[in-house]
Amino acid sequence: MKDIKKVIVCGLGAIGTIYADKFQKFDSENFRVLVDEKRKENYLKNPVYYNGAKLDFSYLLPEDIYFKADLIIIATKFSGLDEAIRNIKNFVKEDTVILSLLNGVTSEDVIAAAYGKDKILYSYFIGHSSVRTGNSITHDGVNTIVFGAENNLNENVLRVKSFFDKAGVHYSIPDDIKRSMWLKFMLNVSANQPTAILRMTFGEMLRNKQFMSFAVKIMEEVRDIAKAEGIRNTDTMIEETIAHLKKMVPWGKTSMLQDVEAGRKTEVDMFAGTVIDFGKKHHIPTPYNSVLRNMIKIIEEDQTIKELEKIPTA
Repeated sequence: MKDIKKVIVCGLGAIGTIYADKFQKFDSENFRVLVDEKRKENYLKNPVYYNGAKLDFSYLLPEDIYFKADLIIIATKFSGLDEAIRNIKNFVKEDTVILSLLNGVTSEDVIAAAYGKDKILYSYFIGHSSVRTGNSITHDGVNTIVFGAENNLNENVLRVKSFFDKAGVHYSIPDDIKRSMWLKFMLNVSANQPTAILRMTFGEMLRNKQFMSFAVKIMEEVRDIAKAEGIRNTDTMIEETIAHLKKMVPWGKTSMLQDVEAGRKTEVDMFAGTVIDFGKKHHIPTPYNSVLRNMIKIIEEDQTIKELEKIPTA
């Protein structure tokens, strides 16, 4: 079994920065952050700060050819996935392992279409929300990468496990990674979207009975689709999701609420959009996610209009 040494992180957002910092401290010689020319210039002028400390990375451009990765971690937003897939091309070799920490349940299939299913492990991030302000990321250290393969402990799972042990990365390898991913998806769909509209923290969400009743209706749509997709043991998914929500810090905000507050484009197409698409596939009604998607699209358009109004006209 070949050890993992050379590692690339693609995406220095709220999640990617957590692991870029960790890998940089573990073995800076064999670690790179993949960016395009524009982002590299921006980071050199305005460095990334993580918990108040400035981070100085070795940056890799898509056109570089000197670095071949054993492990590539994609931690972009969903809107940046296609670009990330193009940008990693020069660094993928026969035994490269690719992890996608994007929210949702579809990114692995998109990456596999480009590089083959044998290189992909199913994975996601779980933990307390990071707070991103410009190029500054703050996080309390509660974080885990959940990963695995459909055939459980294959060689690539063991390779990544061994590397994470050495690098000090918190991880979990569930017995059923696909069910675990759908649980995380249910949490994101039911918490991110309504809190982004209503501007509520986790604590405000959990203490509001009307909100939680509404959230359960959203979860039911995800549960029914997960069952249609062949996910096992769907009957207890809602209770498990609520139990996990209760572990979140009361003052924390979902990533989508942070995006709305910062005027950034949200991941509504990956959340409600995916639910709606699966609903059409299986002839399952998705009225709650349809309303959520429409409302968040209204918020995004309103933000775009306000930004345009700030631009002075000649």
